[in-house]
Amino acid sequence: MELLNEWLWRQEYWLPPGITWRDMAQMEDSPLPRDLFISLPLALGFIALRCAFERSGRPAKFPQESSDDSSKRSQKTPQQHPNNCRPHLPQLRIVAVPLSRLLGVKDKVRLSASPAPSLEAFYTKHSRHPAQSEVSSLVKQSGLTQKQVEVWFRHRRNQDRPSNTKKFCEASWRFVFYLISFTAGLASLINTPWFWDQRECWKGYPLQVCLPSHSHIHPIEKVHYLYYMIELGFYWSLLLCVSVDVKRKDFKEQIIHHIATIFLLGFSYCSNYIRIGTLVMLVHDSSDFLLESAKMFNYAGWKKTCDSLFVVFAVMFLVTRLVVFPSKIIYTTLILSMEVFEPFVGYYFFNALLLVLQALHIFWAWLIMRMIYKFLFLGKLDKDERSDDESEAEEEAEDEGEEEEDRTSWKKRKVVLDSKLAMMTSSCVLNNLASQRANVCSRMPKSR
Repeated sequence: MELLNEWLWRQEYWLPPGITWRDMAQMEDSPLPRDLFISLPLALGFIALRCAFERSGRPAKFPQESSDDSSKRSQKTPQQHPNNCRPHLPQLRIVAVPLSRLLGVKDKVRLSASPAPSLEAFYTKHSRHPAQSEVSSLVKQSGLTQKQVEVWFRHRRNQDRPSNTKKFCEASWRFVFYLISFTAGLASLINTPWFWDQRECWKGYPLQVCLPSHSHIHPIEKVHYLYYMIELGFYWSLLLCVSVDVKRKDFKEQIIHHIATIFLLGFSYCSNYIRIGTLVMLVHDSSDFLLESAKMFNYAGWKKTCDSLFVVFAVMFLVTRLVVFPSKIIYTTLILSMEVFEPFVGYYFFNALLLVLQALHIFWAWLIMRMIYKFLFLGKLDKDERSDDESEAEEEAEDEGEEEEDRTSWKKRKVVLDSKLAMMTSSCVLNNLASQRANVCSRMPKSR
C-alpha cells in the first residue's frame, strides 16, 4: 500500500519540473488532496436536497385502469397485482411537483398490464422485448394468444416509462442548480485578472495562492474553493443517481462526461490548476441552464416558449463549446502554459481530459445542428436531440403507433359490424312487413 501511495503521488506526475511537494507545502493554504473528501458529503447532501426539492418520500403509484379492469378491481386481492404491492398514500410535494401543476404538465394515461405471473417473470428476469420464438413459448405458458402476449408486453413497458412529471422534476432541479452556479461563478470571476487575460492563469504557477484564509489575501479567492467543491459534489451526485434518472439517448456519453469532469476537477485542484478550472466550469454552466429550462417548458406543453429557449440555448452552446472553449481554454492549457513550464505527466493528462470533453461537445453540437436544420427547413422542432431524447422514445412511438393501428382496425371492424347489423335489422323489418302483408291478403278472400 505504501508503494502504491508513493507511486501515485510522485511529484513528476502532478507538478512541473523543478517543483516539489516541499515547495507546495511552504505555500500558505496550498491545495491538498484530502480537501477533495468534502465533496462526498456534499454529494450526499445534494441527493437529499434533490429528494426534498422533487418530492417528500416515495411518490404514490396508481396504475391506470380500463373500464373493464375497474369493474373487477373489487374482486382482486393484493396478491393478484403484478407488482404485489398496495397503493401508497399521496405524499407531500415540495417544489417541483406543484410547479409542474402550475405550468400545466400533464401525464399520459397508460393502461396497466393485466396480471400474468409467467409474463411478469420473463419481463423482470430476461427481457422486455421477447423474440418471436420466446413469444411462442410464452403463449404456451400463459394460455394467451400471441396478440395478447404482445399487447401485454407493450402495456408493461408503458408502465415503466417515466412520466412527464418525473422528467419535469429532474429538469427543474438541474435548472435551479446550473442557474445559481453560473450566476455565482460569474460574479466571483468577473473581477479576476485571468477572466479577461488567460495568461494570468499561469502567472506564478504553481505557487499560487488559492485557498486564502487570512486577512492579507483578497477575500474573493475563498469563493473559488467553494465553487470547486460544490461543482465537484454536484457531479458526484449526478453520477450516483444516474441509475434512477431518466435514461436518455446519450446515456453513455453522459457517463463519460461525468467521469471526465470529476477527474478533471480533482486533478486540477491537486495540481493547483484552479484558475483555469474555474473558467472551464463557468463555460459549461453558461448554456446548461438554458437547456433545462427548454425541457421544462417542453414537458409543460409551452411549445413556442420551448422553441425560443432552445434556439437561444443552441446559439449559446455552439459559441461557448465550439468557439470559446477550444480558442480560450484549450489554447491556454496547450500553448500558453508552455511559456511558464515544460510539459510533464499532469500536463498531458489534463489536456487529454479537456479533449475528451471537446469531443463530446462536437457530438452534441452535431445533434443540435440536426435540430436546427429541421427547424429552419422543415418548420418544426419536435424535441431536443442533444440529451432529452429518451432511449425508448422510438420504441414508445412505435408502440403508440401499434395501439393507434389497433384502434383504427377496431373502428373499421366496428363500422363493418354496424353496417351488417343495420342490414340485418332492415331485412328483419322488411320480412315482418312482407309477412304481415301476406297475412292481410290471405284474410281478405275469406272475409268476402
